[in-house]
Amino acid sequence: ACDTPASTSPLPARGLEGSEVHMSTEERGGSGPDPGAGVTIGATVPTGFEPTAAEEVGEKIGAEARIGKDRGRIYFRIGADKLPLVHRLRSVDNLFVVVAEYNNYQFKESKEETLLDLQKLASQLPWTIALEVWKMNNALKKKRGRRRGGNSSVLTPKGDVSKEGDTEADSPRPEDEEGRDEDGGGCAPAERDAADKPLKFRVTCNRAGDKHSFTSNDAARDFGGAVQEFFQWKADMTKFDIEVLLNIHNQELVVGIALTEESLHRRNITHFGPTTLRSTLAYGMLRLCRPQISDVIVDPMCGTGAIPVEGAIEWQQSFFIAGDNNDMAVNRTVNNTNHILKRRQEGGSSAPGLRMDTARWDLCRLPLRASSVDIIVTDMPFGKRMGSRKKNWDLYPSCLREMARVCRPATGKAVLLTQDKKCFAKALSRMGGLWRRSHTVWVNVGGLHAAVYVLKRTGWVYGAAAEDGAEGRGEGEEEELL
Repeated sequence: ACDTPASTSPLPARGLEGSEVHMSTEERGGSGPDPGAGVTIGATVPTGFEPTAAEEVGEKIGAEARIGKDRGRIYFRIGADKLPLVHRLRSVDNLFVVVAEYNNYQFKESKEETLLDLQKLASQLPWTIALEVWKMNNALKKKRGRRRGGNSSVLTPKGDVSKEGDTEADSPRPEDEEGRDEDGGGCAPAERDAADKPLKFRVTCNRAGDKHSFTSNDAARDFGGAVQEFFQWKADMTKFDIEVLLNIHNQELVVGIALTEESLHRRNITHFGPTTLRSTLAYGMLRLCRPQISDVIVDPMCGTGAIPVEGAIEWQQSFFIAGDNNDMAVNRTVNNTNHILKRRQEGGSSAPGLRMDTARWDLCRLPLRASSVDIIVTDMPFGKRMGSRKKNWDLYPSCLREMARVCRPATGKAVLLTQDKKCFAKALSRMGGLWRRSHTVWVNVGGLHAAVYVLKRTGWVYGAAAEDGAEGRGEGEEEELL
């Protein structure tokens, strides 16, 4: 069971019994903070793309990432000097620094005893290094011109460690899977010259599991009250300086401090449509097809252009073509592209322009030569907010045939996102051997259980394969796609 708690005021702290927390030698304190010794960073990622995100971390930061027990999270250890590189990751939604992690936290059967334990836990955690990283992160954001205010003073609580953090009961934001908050964001505080003022904070609890005697609202309220008493911070659920995260998944408990004020998936899009795809999900889909230098990559149903814009930013040696049959969608893509270029120009960036074109077209009659495209990546209509399930039964086969026509035989690839899995499976089974399914990534898109199908273009020449011939899939293979 997962719940989405409401915001409440923290309660005064009381005592607790905890289990052994997992922390490094330097985090156990005594000699003062040393962020260079290494910290653990947590990141929320689109569900289903955890391996893709872990691969990016290894490639760009050189750190080995592990996938969390709770879907949609990865963890990796870095030196604090690599913090700027972390913010350049394209596959993560939100970032946080881990204060402590319990792999097998012993929750009591009684709700009252469990909440007492959580209250006492606040004063036992090794906050020092995590708060120093939070300060470094704030300085980094100000340097990049992205920080709009905050209080960087560190207060010494009644305990033994210098700390900085904020907490207050708050609830997960609704746009992530299964009702849990993974947005990790929040409002940036107004700029203020108040070094002597206490920090404002809130606590956000994300809980998943069936054997808990408490709600995430209960946990955030009581843990937040203990943090408030320990640090003497002021609770503020909207204009907070610091957000403390309490992530609970069955017997796993992770306490962290948010490093992002709003989800990084919003980075490219300023003109939104009814079904705008997250930039982080777009990146994950593109990474599945491993674009190469000079590849021609097409999104025939581009919507707001999330996929080609993300691709043109990250894979600058490939060429992207975005198209849609809707004038408003094409205009949104052009506007989003222009926004990226304007932002670069205003920032004095020397980065080259985006290698992409945008066109209005009929996706079943693309104005492209046969066998001219290396990769097709697109978000197909689910038949809910866009299109209809009934129309998909005609649309999907036509799309797949036209994609097969323009895609290079033997080497071409397609990465297609859809929630209408039954219709897609039937359409693919009728392609007469033009496409071969490589693998499927199961994802959660706005609470809908969808699939990303990775297809490889076979060597069959378009027009020579019988659409409903013996080379098509049998019923058993069709069911496998579902």
